[in-house]
Amino acid sequence: MNRVGLEGQVAVVTGAARGVGELLARRLSARGATVALVGLEPDELKRVADRLPGEGGHWYADVTDDEAMARVAAEVRERFGKVDIVVANAGVAAGGPFTGSDPGAWRRVIEVNLIGSAVTARAFLPLLTESRGYLLQIASLAAITPAPLMTAYCASKSGVEAFAHCLRAEVGHQGVRVGVAYLSWTDTDMVRGADQDAVLRELRQRLPWPARKTYPLGPAVDRIVAGIERRGAHVYAQGWLRGMQGVRGYLPGVVGVVGLREVRRVAGRLGGVGTGLVGAGGVADERGREG
Repeated sequence: MNRVGLEGQVAVVTGAARGVGELLARRLSARGATVALVGLEPDELKRVADRLPGEGGHWYADVTDDEAMARVAAEVRERFGKVDIVVANAGVAAGGPFTGSDPGAWRRVIEVNLIGSAVTARAFLPLLTESRGYLLQIASLAAITPAPLMTAYCASKSGVEAFAHCLRAEVGHQGVRVGVAYLSWTDTDMVRGADQDAVLRELRQRLPWPARKTYPLGPAVDRIVAGIERRGAHVYAQGWLRGMQGVRGYLPGVVGVVGLREVRRVAGRLGGVGTGLVGAGGVADERGREG
C-alpha cells in the first residue's frame, strides 16, 4: 500500500508519558511529525516533549473527561493549525480473579481503555475530518483471545476493537481512516508491573510460544509507525498476531479448557494476587484521580 510521509503531519498521542506512547511520540517526531503528547503525568510529559527531535507540546488531561479532551483538541488545533493523526494509546490494566477484584480498579480499566478511547475519538474526529486523517486505536492480543484473571482488560480491549471497526464504517466516507493496532506482551511498565505478581507471572510463562514471550518495545513501535504511514486498518506489533485472526473463533473454547485447568492448579494461591492497577502507569492514574 502507498505510504503517507510524516513530514509536516500533526500527530496526537495519548498515554504518551511512558512505554508505547513515549517511544511512538519520539519515532513520529524523528520522521518529521509535530507531536502533541497527552497524559496524566505533567512532569514526565514535559520530559518527553523536551527530548523530541522535532516540534511538539504536551497537555495534561484525563482521557475519560469529555470537557478536558475537547479543550485539548481545541488547543492543539490553535497551536499547530490541524491534526492529521490521533493514536488512542492511553491504557491501564488490573489482574486477578473477578470475584475478588477491587470494583473501582476494575471499572477504571474499562473507563480508561474503552470510554477514554471513545472520548478521544469524539474530541478529535472533527479535526481528522478536516484533514482527512487517521485514527489508530491501540488494542491487544487480549482483544483476540480471552484470558482468565484478565476480565477487565480483555473486555476493554475487545470493546475498543469493536468500537474502531464500527467507527471505520461510519467515517470512511468522510475521508477518515481508522485502524486497530494489536500488541502481545511488550516490554513496558504495565507488563513488568503485572509480572511482579508471582501467580500471574507463572501463568503467563505457561502459555504456548510465542504468546508467553515478552517482546522488545523498539521493534513493536517501529511496526506501529509503519502502520501509521500506510494508514493501515490492521497493524500488528508482532507479526505472528496476524495469524491469530484466522483462528480466533476457536480460542474461547481452547481457553475455556486450558484456562480452567491452569486456574484450578493455582487456586490455592489466588488470594494473594493483587487487585489494583498495575505498573507505573497505574500508579500515575490513581494519583491523577486523587489530585
